[in-house]
Amino acid sequence: MLGLNERQVKAMFYLKAHGKISNREYRQIANISDEWARVDLADLISKGLVRVVGKGRSAHYVPAQVGD
Repeated sequence: MLGLNERQVKAMFYLKAHGKISNREYRQIANISDEWARVDLADLISKGLVRVVGKGRSAHYVPAQVGD
């Protein structure tokens, strides 16, 4: 699936079910550190699969729309 790791696949399924995911939620479902969460989420953004909404502690990630 687009060269995603197992953690990222979990995140995409979570997004499909819940519509958004925060860094904290991602760390919990993937059982990873804050740094790995940032790396994985940045990779999903660079692949055009998600986009970030908000800043700082209120930031969360949503599925990217066509044309984002």
